[in-house]
Amino acid sequence: MVLTTASVFPSKGGHQFMPWPSRRSVVHSTKGVVACSQPLAARCGLEILRKGGNAADAAVAVAAGINMTEPCQTGIGGDMFCLFYDAKTKKVSALNGSGRAGGKCTLETIRGSLGLGGADEEGKIPMSSVHAVTVPGAAAGWVDTVERFGSGKLSLEDILGPAIQLGEEGFPVHEQTATIWAQGEQSLRDASPNFREMLKADPNAPDGVRAPKAGDIIKLPNLAKTFRALAAEGKKGFYTGRIAEEIVKVTTSLGGHLTLEDLEHHLTTGSEPVEPISLKFTGQGAGKAENAGIEVWEHPPNGQGIVALMALGILQQLELSGKIPTWTEKDHNTAPYLHAIIESLRIAFSDANWFLADPNVSDVPTAGLLSPEYLSERAKLFSPTKSTPELIPHGSPALRSSDTVYFAVSDSEGNAISFINSNYGGFGTGIIPAGCGFTLQNRGANFSLDPKHPNVLAPRKRPYHTIIPGLVTNINDGSLHSVFGVMGGFMQPQGHVQTLLGQIVGGLNPQQALDAPRVCIGAGMPENGKVYDMRVYVEEGMPEETIRGLEELGHQVTLVRATPGDKWQSRSLFGRGQIIRWTVDSVEENRGVWSAGSDMRGDGGAYPA
Repeated sequence: MVLTTASVFPSKGGHQFMPWPSRRSVVHSTKGVVACSQPLAARCGLEILRKGGNAADAAVAVAAGINMTEPCQTGIGGDMFCLFYDAKTKKVSALNGSGRAGGKCTLETIRGSLGLGGADEEGKIPMSSVHAVTVPGAAAGWVDTVERFGSGKLSLEDILGPAIQLGEEGFPVHEQTATIWAQGEQSLRDASPNFREMLKADPNAPDGVRAPKAGDIIKLPNLAKTFRALAAEGKKGFYTGRIAEEIVKVTTSLGGHLTLEDLEHHLTTGSEPVEPISLKFTGQGAGKAENAGIEVWEHPPNGQGIVALMALGILQQLELSGKIPTWTEKDHNTAPYLHAIIESLRIAFSDANWFLADPNVSDVPTAGLLSPEYLSERAKLFSPTKSTPELIPHGSPALRSSDTVYFAVSDSEGNAISFINSNYGGFGTGIIPAGCGFTLQNRGANFSLDPKHPNVLAPRKRPYHTIIPGLVTNINDGSLHSVFGVMGGFMQPQGHVQTLLGQIVGGLNPQQALDAPRVCIGAGMPENGKVYDMRVYVEEGMPEETIRGLEELGHQVTLVRATPGDKWQSRSLFGRGQIIRWTVDSVEENRGVWSAGSDMRGDGGAYPA
């Protein structure tokens, strides 16, 4: 049977041409798909699928491959989260692979190290500070992903092998990566004396090294050596011995407080299997379909996935109350449509900015924040005729119970994984442990230094995390609908809402949903209780009528255009996403088709197994 876009998405998604720039088609496969921002990393995952590994095995291979080919975006010195869909059990599982602050990192110690005065003096951990370094969680997360969700057919050495080969033999650097690498070159030089490890040797450069240019071949043998240690020794190879000692040595030399005991503590505690959180969404026509609606799954706090669920829940309550209509395809990306999304996200962010923290340390009212009663109350803050002029205060639910890479992988057995890995900002802190070939993340910059804040810094505590994987199932039978995600700091839940509604309301296929122009209110996040930017950033390609309509509703709109020569780089504010949809063929019974899209704002694509 020949499958076309129109046959897989017969209702509305068969549009061949869209009113915005698009250079990719949906990729279809019955054997599985890897959708990611880097072609060479995708090849790592495809190799594992072809060797008999499943989606989880391939995801770790992709994570290692992207770390090797895009170290300016992600790495083993950062953190990871994933959501895994098991086709046999129809169960959604979550794994929290984020690290913690050091045991000696008390609020008083860090404030003193930063030169801050009394507890009432406002302050923040700088992104470039050694005090922003938290224990890397990705290494343990990769091992635990394979052990918990993998096929059991391949060793960790097999899985990391393709990335190791890239590092030892060398690989050509792609366009966007080269741009970001060059932007981060000075931060690498400033961060630690080991900057040469992650730059290209060039006898013509002033000091013999420089950031690689597009098309340059670069080798990262020290990173390959780190991967070999992890493959041979498991988590012990990273959290004890040479690598752990070098992490502590370089951070201590810069005034940091991480210890070998902190790394050993993560070896013991490892990644944390957690219960995913979800919201049943039957609004905006989703409940009229044969599947009776969808259930949207996110990773629980300390990740910000709850923002996307709250925003969708608020939109659902607005529709029930009649404040917004049931949208149709013609409403997609109109001013009233985006106004409702923007305001719902603002309300959700106002709560997350206060309540989101490490639930093992602080009381995070997750169930209360997602309850229909609370969301209905918060929806009353919405006005269909005007924007919110100032910061929305957080609510009081009942207490119950940068830079990043996101990618998605599916396999021939129907399993799928939504996986995200991050340094946080670019190269993170840019600090490189000697001989290890990776930078240490700056996720600790997300801690609050306000002693009254739930997300206040504390020893062995995880910070507010921006990285979030997304997954959707069908309510009627628990079957998989899709795995999806949009990387990019506080843009991530906004991208989740917009790309999901693009499919539900706009009838868009996965590629079209990613290609559609987006809005971002990420720069409007409150800092220390104050609003420093309330603008709505609108991506080039949005209809002029929409932009005028948002301005008439009172939004401060800034249009973000691609500048000459940079292609999509200036539009990185809007993130880069991946979507893999699962559809059962209507004629050939029990045969499913994976249909995938990959963001045109990235270097990569969707690749069939």
